[in-house]
This record gives sequence, C-alpha cells and structure tokens, in this order.
Amino acid sequence: MENEPAPKRPAHGPRLTRRGRLLLIVTMAATVATAAVLVPLLLFREERREPRSLLIPEGWRSSQVYAAVDKALGVAPRTTEKAAGAARLKLPPQARGNPEGFLFPATYPVDEKTTPASLLSYMVDTAGKNFGITRAAYRSVVIASIVQAEADTPEDMGKVARVIDNRLARGMPLQMDSTINYALKRSTLDTTHADTRINTPYNTYARAGLPPTPIGNPGRQAMNAALSPPPGKWLYFVTVAPGDTRFTDSYAEQRKNVAEFNANRRGASKNGG
Repeated sequence: MENEPAPKRPAHGPRLTRRGRLLLIVTMAATVATAAVLVPLLLFREERREPRSLLIPEGWRSSQVYAAVDKALGVAPRTTEKAAGAARLKLPPQARGNPEGFLFPATYPVDEKTTPASLLSYMVDTAGKNFGITRAAYRSVVIASIVQAEADTPEDMGKVARVIDNRLARGMPLQMDSTINYALKRSTLDTTHADTRINTPYNTYARAGLPPTPIGNPGRQAMNAALSPPPGKWLYFVTVAPGDTRFTDSYAEQRKNVAEFNANRRGASKNGG
C-alpha cells in the first residue's frame, strides 16, 4: 500500500545463522593465530638484522683480544685462545703460529655465523693488507708494537722508532719497560731494578736486539713510524709528565729527566695518584 511504512532495518544488523557464526569464529581465530606467529617472526628477523660489532683498540695484547672475542661471541673463556692455535692463520714464518702483532686493531662485524677462528682470520688478513706478511714486515711489526706501547702521540711514535733504530745500530740494549711488562703480563710505569734482571727474552735491559715477538697489536700510525722514523740522534727518552716526553742523545740529560720523572711519581703517590 502506498501509505504503508517501509520495514525498519534491525539496529544490530543482519543476524547470522549458526553456520555463519561458526565460520566467523574460525576465521577470527585463524587470523589471531596467524598474527601471533607473524609478530615474533618479524621481531626475530629484525633482531637478526641488527648489526653488532667488536672494537679492538690499538696496542691490545693477544690475551686481551681473545677475552674480548670470547665475550662477544658468548663462548667459554679461552675458547678463542685455543682456536688461535688450531686456525690456519696467514702469518709470516717467524711468527710460528703466534698471531701477536697481527690481530689488527679495528671494528669488526659479528653475527650468528661468526666463529673465533673466522674472526681471528679476518683480523690477520686485515693486518696483511695493512702491513704485508713478509720477513721484513715481521721485524717492523715487532718495532711498531714497542712504539705503540711506549708513545702517546703520532709525533712521539716517530721519535721512539728512531730511538729504537739508533740503539740497534749501535748494538745498545733497547731498555724498554714495555717489553718487561709484556713478559710479566702487566702494565705499569714503575720498573724496578729486580725487574730488569728477570730471565726472559723480553728483557731488553739485559739482552741486546729486539724481543722475539711483537708485544701487542699495533695500529697503522705506529707501523708508519716504524717504517719511516724521522731523522734524529736520540738515544733516550722518558715521559716526565703526561704530554711531556723528552728525547735526547745525552746520557747526563737523560739521567736528569729520569730524576724529574721519579720525583713526579713520588709526588703523585703522596697525593694518592
């Protein structure tokens, strides 16, 4: 009829049949389950893509590098040290399998596929690209490792390298505290007379020539200093105070500088330094 009102649409929308309700419930459950699986997978994939890295500072000894790799890879202590002995590292023959000096300081990527052996190989390969792996390079790396341990600035590195060359040319013992510290597995500014009498090939007070191996892992600047030291007649040096390293070819002047160094050290000890 013309005046008959149109039927009203139910406020709650069309009613579902029992079969329709079942299908809707199953569909919603499947959607929720799929989302629950996808979210962790997406998070996991995102976590796997997140870059990680390991920084090896200049001058670190191999023992420090091994410990850092163990920690970065989450393996048991000394795992990397043991791997170094078994890994086929591309080292010069004089190294006799000891990678000290050739674990190049840099920042290295680390992921779930990284192993101690692969990371050490990467470091040694990087050293080879920067230093070269030859007999001549090995000697330079030994010198550079001492330079790295003894000098604070690039300028001082060159002068320390020149002191080493000058003393070797004269047949003088190097008398470097850093080599004794390496033998004693420590780092200190205080070397005693008893220390200078220890029986070790790293005692450059008692033995002439270079130590048998590098005493740490030098960086590019230290290597440059070892390869091309500046001209100079220096035979001695001592860091009297931070930022004040004095070089001389006079033994009398060296003794005066050492006395000043010792006085500064005594003053620092009294003040709790």
